[in-house]
Amino acid sequence: MNLKKQMTALVMTGIMAASAIPAFAAAAPDGYTDAEKTAAGANGVYAQWQQQWETTKNDWTQVSISPGADETQMNFAWYSKTKDVTFRVASDEAMTKNVQKMAISGTESAKDKAGTQYYSCKATATKLEPGTYYYQIGDQQPVDFTVRDSSDGFSFIYVGDPQIGSSNELKGSDTEEFYAAQSAAVCNDSFNWNNTLEEAIKRDSDASFILSAGDQIQTTKKKAPNQDVTNSEIEYAGYLCPEVLDSLPVATTVGNHDADNANYTYHFNTANASELGSNGIAGGDYYYTYGNALFLMLNTQNTNVAEHKQFIEQAVAACPDAKWRIVTLHQDIYGSAEHSNEPEITNLRYQLVPYFEDNDIDVVLTGHDHAYSRSQILKGGQKKTEYTDDEFEEMLDVDMDAGENPETRYIAPKNIIPTTTEPAEQAYLSYLAAVMDKDAVQKTDGKTAVNPDGILYMTASSSSGSKYYDLVPRMQSYIANRWQEDVPTYSVIDIDDDSFTINTYRTDNGNAIDDTFTIVKDADDVQLPFTDVSKDKWYYNAVVSVYQNKLFNGTSATTFEPELSMDRAMFVQVLYNLAGRPEVSGTMPFHDVNKSDWSYNAILWAAQNGITKGVSKTEFAPTELVTREQAAQLLQGYAKLAGKDVSASADLSKYTDSAKVSSWAQSAVEWAVANNIIQGTSKTTLSPSSNATRAEAAQLMMQFCEIIK
Repeated sequence: MNLKKQMTALVMTGIMAASAIPAFAAAAPDGYTDAEKTAAGANGVYAQWQQQWETTKNDWTQVSISPGADETQMNFAWYSKTKDVTFRVASDEAMTKNVQKMAISGTESAKDKAGTQYYSCKATATKLEPGTYYYQIGDQQPVDFTVRDSSDGFSFIYVGDPQIGSSNELKGSDTEEFYAAQSAAVCNDSFNWNNTLEEAIKRDSDASFILSAGDQIQTTKKKAPNQDVTNSEIEYAGYLCPEVLDSLPVATTVGNHDADNANYTYHFNTANASELGSNGIAGGDYYYTYGNALFLMLNTQNTNVAEHKQFIEQAVAACPDAKWRIVTLHQDIYGSAEHSNEPEITNLRYQLVPYFEDNDIDVVLTGHDHAYSRSQILKGGQKKTEYTDDEFEEMLDVDMDAGENPETRYIAPKNIIPTTTEPAEQAYLSYLAAVMDKDAVQKTDGKTAVNPDGILYMTASSSSGSKYYDLVPRMQSYIANRWQEDVPTYSVIDIDDDSFTINTYRTDNGNAIDDTFTIVKDADDVQLPFTDVSKDKWYYNAVVSVYQNKLFNGTSATTFEPELSMDRAMFVQVLYNLAGRPEVSGTMPFHDVNKSDWSYNAILWAAQNGITKGVSKTEFAPTELVTREQAAQLLQGYAKLAGKDVSASADLSKYTDSAKVSSWAQSAVEWAVANNIIQGTSKTTLSPSSNATRAEAAQLMMQFCEIIK
């Protein structure tokens, strides 16, 4: 039995043997979970972990697995003491079937105090199908991992802030005292982290991956002894030591404790990594798809939100078929503990939220605040006041001061009262009221949101118990539920074609800390009459949308003909339907449109309202097929008529055929791409002169309706 298996086995033995012992002793006043006093660490189990830790802490070569670009890929990263190493993946333990063999040349990375040079090695396994596989580094023992079948849905585990080593109260100094305290803290925190993962996997043994909302470790370069980045390697050893992580990928997010140390980039192999969002040290934003979901992982330690906007738009355009769009970032922009009201956090909120809403993000998963919260469904939060971080910190110290002998608490005191006459305190309370975002709350039935017109924001608590923060005394209007009892937690998220469901549990007794909450995208209530539009098609929801809103008719009572190209008359008729078919009168300017034509009123209305100028002064060409750039121009004309701002403009240079956009359509196409109405036909092509099918036109209209409503 290898060392990880021994450590895991003794933890599980301790859990079973300690069933009669209270799950957790009272949390320490400094806000961390003492592993020795937990049920999992009872009966000598933690003492054994401590002994084995003396070996584990020196192992810098542990493997980390990350999700690949999609469910058919898996990414691996590890440290090697040799630059060149062979990596294999196979479908049998003997490593003889379906073998993928790679010669890896590592990148020079960390060097330990003994002078040993380590190399960061990365590999990607591809063309994976559901089932069991094995990976092997050099001649080491093969390790199994499982590729899940996501065709009928999938699940993953969501955790916040492992922050291994954070229970160390000593500041970073080059002393034996500090290093001993750091080792003890990492031992403590990694034990609790391992326990959380074991409990989560017991509850959801079919989880496809883990998603971490940032701060994998504690020690930043800035606060490390002598600013030596290798001081975080013991923490990475603790983070990676759970046996669960030998076989299960983790999608990590860059937190503020990860961000100033390149070791993060050495230990994790992220898919579709972008330079956008990079802080120049820990990498930039990245994305991956799994099943029917797009996951966008933002490095918001880079606060250049224009880069994050560009990244989101690119990722969404690259994955047009994803039904669910999920963003992860570290800062809890809609949380409810000590960080949540900081101007630094709320300013980031008001910059990012419009881009999330413009790109139809469904859920935002965050960490940072070491306390659990679930928001209401929110839309349209706006900045209403200016307030500085210095002003806020001064008042926060007053508001949360618990006195000389603070008790262990879960909700901060509320020392500043509403009737205060102090101007600084009044300004502080006015700021808190302004960032409640009461007007952004959307109505739901409490436990389920059906086709919500807004976003769910989650904040995960600490998954290791290395540090806890108190909840703020004034629960924000945007919060639906929150929880803090100084116990590690984890969430299980289930996604299928119609629903996103989240459940959150405490690790000590397995009890849920919140109601099950579900978002439903309910297209089933609509009985489409079209036999040629099935639910597994990428355009199904778009057809439902245009059918519900009476924008499209079928080509017959039972057919929609999604692949049929749409002519110009049809497209203008759809816009006329959207306008409510207003009455028209006057002279038709186009000689090729007759009063007996079914589209006569629509074309006359479009001409009179400046939506179209035809293909010439006297011709509309109603039976010609509408092109993508023509559709963009017609939609922009309607948006102008509706009084909408049409100044947004995307850079089309990433498309190799951008020069093919007609000069008369340039601004319209730039506007349509900027608003995600038109997406590329591939990552590098726009196809402006291609004809739009009825399915594509339905998709355009669904996106357009979101812009003009």
